[in-house]
Order: sequence, then C-alpha cells, then structure tokens
Amino acid sequence: MANYDEDTAFLGQKGPFFVNLFFLLNAIYISTGLHGLYIVFVGASPSHHCRIADGNLSEEWMTASIPNETVNGKLQPSQCRRYSLETVRKLSAQGYSPLEVNLTDITLETCVDGWSYSTEIYHSTIVSEWDLVCDSEWRVPFTTSTLYMGYLLGSLVSGQLSDRFGRKKVLFVSLAAEALVILAQSFSNSWLLFCILYFFVGAFQISLYITAFVLGSEVLSKSLRVLFTTLGAFLHYCIGYMVLPWMAFAVRDWRSLLRVLSGLTVVYIPLWWLIPESPRWLLSQGRVLESEAIVREAAEKNKVSVPEVIFSESQVKENSKFSVLDVLQTRDIRRTTFLCLLLWMAINIGYFGLSLNTTNLSGDPFLNCFLSAVTEVPAYIMSTILLKSCPRRPVLWTGRSLTGQHTLALVLEMAGKFGFTMSFTVVYIYTAELYPTVLRNLGMGLCSSAARIGSITAPYIIFLGTFNKYLPYILMGSLTIASSITNMFLPETFGKVLPETLEQMQKCRSFVRRDKHTLEEGKGTVIMKEDKI
Repeated sequence: MANYDEDTAFLGQKGPFFVNLFFLLNAIYISTGLHGLYIVFVGASPSHHCRIADGNLSEEWMTASIPNETVNGKLQPSQCRRYSLETVRKLSAQGYSPLEVNLTDITLETCVDGWSYSTEIYHSTIVSEWDLVCDSEWRVPFTTSTLYMGYLLGSLVSGQLSDRFGRKKVLFVSLAAEALVILAQSFSNSWLLFCILYFFVGAFQISLYITAFVLGSEVLSKSLRVLFTTLGAFLHYCIGYMVLPWMAFAVRDWRSLLRVLSGLTVVYIPLWWLIPESPRWLLSQGRVLESEAIVREAAEKNKVSVPEVIFSESQVKENSKFSVLDVLQTRDIRRTTFLCLLLWMAINIGYFGLSLNTTNLSGDPFLNCFLSAVTEVPAYIMSTILLKSCPRRPVLWTGRSLTGQHTLALVLEMAGKFGFTMSFTVVYIYTAELYPTVLRNLGMGLCSSAARIGSITAPYIIFLGTFNKYLPYILMGSLTIASSITNMFLPETFGKVLPETLEQMQKCRSFVRRDKHTLEEGKGTVIMKEDKI
C-alpha cells in the first residue's frame, strides 16, 4: 500500500475532523479509567471481628470475647479468633466479670458464627457479603487477578479480531459487552460467578483500550496522533480514575456502584455515528471506495479540496505475514524482546501494585485513591514533554529511580506512583521505536502479554503485606533495580528513524563491547579490543 500519510496530506493536520475525533476517542478512555480499578472499593476489606451470637451476654463480656493481638507492631482486636464462647457463657453465668478472670487461659476458637463488619466506610463489599477474610483472604487477590487474566486473553485476541472485522466494530462491541458484563456482575450470587464475569470484564476492557489506541493511531493526523498516543489516552484514562473514588464515596454498596458504572456507558451510544472506520484498515482489505468516502467526508469537514482520485486499486498490496516466532527469530531480536519483557512486567507490577494498595494506606481510602490518580497527571504531562526532546533511556531510568522510594508514608507512596506512571508512558513509545514496522504490532502484543503477567502478580505482592508490611515494597524495589539494569542494555531510539525492516533494527548493547579496531603490524589481521561495561 502506498504511503497513506502522503496520499491524505491534503487534509491538513488540525482540521475539525481530526480535533473532533481526537476528543471522541479520548472520551472513551474515561470509561476505561472508571472500570479499570473499581475492585479497589468493591473488594475492600472492612474492619471486622468474630460475630458473638449470644444475646444473653453483657456488652462487657461481648467486647472481652474478642482477644487482642499484635499486628505490624500495633495492638488491635483479632479479626479471625475469639475466646471459646462456651467457656465465656459459663463464666458469665457464674457471675464473673471479664476483669475477674485471666482471659489468656481461655481456649481460642475460629469465627464459627461468621463475622461482624463495620459499615462506617463501606456499606457492603464482596468481602463482607461472602466472608472473604481469614482463611478465605486469598480469594481477594485472586479476584483481582481474574481481571488481569482477562487482559491477557483480550490483548492476544483483540488485534486479530480488529484485523478481521474492523476497528470500529470491535471497539463498540467491546464497549457494549463490557457494560453488560459489569451489569451482570452486580447480580452475582456467588464469589465464583463474580470472578468468572470479572475475567470477561478484563478481556473486553483491554480489547476496548487497544482497539481505540489503534484506531486513533491510524485515523488521526500525524501531529494529533503523537499527542493522542502519548498524552490523550493516558490522561483521559486518569480522568476516569479520578472520578471513580468520588462515585464510590457516594455509592457505598458494591452492587449499586457496579450498576451505576455500567449504566453510564449509554452516553457513548451516539459515538457509533460519529466515529468512522479506519480508512487504512479498509484499504488493507481492498475496500478502496469505502476508504475514499471517509477521507472525502473528512475533507468536507476540514473544508479542503480533494483530488479526483485519492487511492487507486494498484496501491493496495497485501502485507507480508509475520508470526510471534519472528519476534524470537535472531539473537539480537530475542535479546531486545527479553529485555522489553522484563521492563514491562516490572513496571506493571509496580503500577498496579501501588494502585491497588491505596485502600491499605492510613487515612481516607477514597481520598488516597483520588490522590493516587492525581499523581499520574503531572507524570503524563512531564513524560510527554520529555519524550519530545530527551533520549528515551534516561527518561525511563529517571522514572524507574523514583519508583524505588517506598515507605508507608503517603507522600513517598505517591512519589513511587509518579515514577511508575512515567515509566508506564515512556515504555509504550520506547518499545514501538525499538521494533521494526514489520514486527511492531507483534512485538507490542508480546510485551503487552508480559505486562498482564505482571499485573496478575501485583495483587499477590500486595497480599504479602498481611504477613510483613515491608515485604511488598522490598519486592517492588528489587524489581525496580533489576529493570533499571535492564534498561542500560537497550539501544537509544531518540532522534533515530523508525526501523522498517529487520535489518534496520538496532542491536542491544552487550556485556562485551567491541569498539576499537587495530591492525597488527606485519600481519594484516584485525584485532578487536574488548572492553567490559
């Protein structure tokens, strides 16, 4: 296919057609921000203790029936144990008060009568409804991971579906399906059904995200395309993320919250008639007349003249087919792919780990989540500015350095989030610049799959905080160091022409650098000087 940008250069760069499409596609990303992290509130664990199902006990004995235990250096009522209720009843019936007996001599038992949950912050969550605490506490991170398992499936399948059926159809089918599954999820009558539906929420959500990204990249003008892929999509996702905690604050019942989030999707229905199919995709399918019709409509909106023939049948050529195996074809490509996979996994573990951890921080969980989202805004803006004028590796390294500042203090937690967000933004562009055009989609897809492995792991890393509050930060800090070292060996792409073929792809830096050639006197053989780096 001939150069599409050259063939459509007459449309200009910032006409009404492009500007309107820019904001319409970004509006869709607001929904991904709303739907991406609602598990933070839906799966929150309210304060709880064993239920004391005995109305004959005095208030004093009911309070004393819950032992105190030390958690992270603090003394607090046990959430999973109580004193034997049978023994407590006997002591109460004999007229003893809790102050007159040695409570530590009483046998401890599990919460056989269930739990009592505080409704001070959350009126209802899946944790309080299905008792996902104590021995069942592992189900909470597993629930979160099902979303990212869905991401893994969606990122692998969505590209193939959009290549076959078109960007627009897959975009709106994903949007509608996600809303319907979230609505169905609000009627779940069991934890297992909730998880199954959450898996499909993830699959449709990532399909929506990727397809909108591709559609914007293919239809928007070159100048707006850069802004859309570096700032627009990320920033509007962040807007939805910022709105989410205030919706959760107003609607504190998890079922009602999901129904509200699902219902808001109806505002996107008119976009079906406002967002066009990708003319590039139509050309790749040999549908030249349909592609021209969209371009002519764009020219009319931009008020520019149109050449008599925009695309000819001879311009449509079938692209060469590549498979995932081609991303691992040679040693240099394998090395680049391996290093990129490490980067994407580490960044996703840190980003989603800190995002999911906001309700575990001290202070108001709704405000903490909002501050976590707000922190991303300057990170996106700064990344966009730096990407225009700075080499990729130092920008990515700077983001990774900030992520190492982990303590329980909210300010340093937000600094870490800022760094991970910067890295998250840069790694998308950096990876796209590393791979040649013939493998760019495949390379990005493989890295996206690795990222899903990282996000699936993130809830379990946060869960380790129940055993030791510093352990999640130690692990994420270690990953930060490892990925920073990884970054040193990737080539710099700033100011370089995007590679089109495998031969033009830059090679990774090796542990051994061969950079100096000298001729041995009298022999004419070339000697390579090896310097360790």
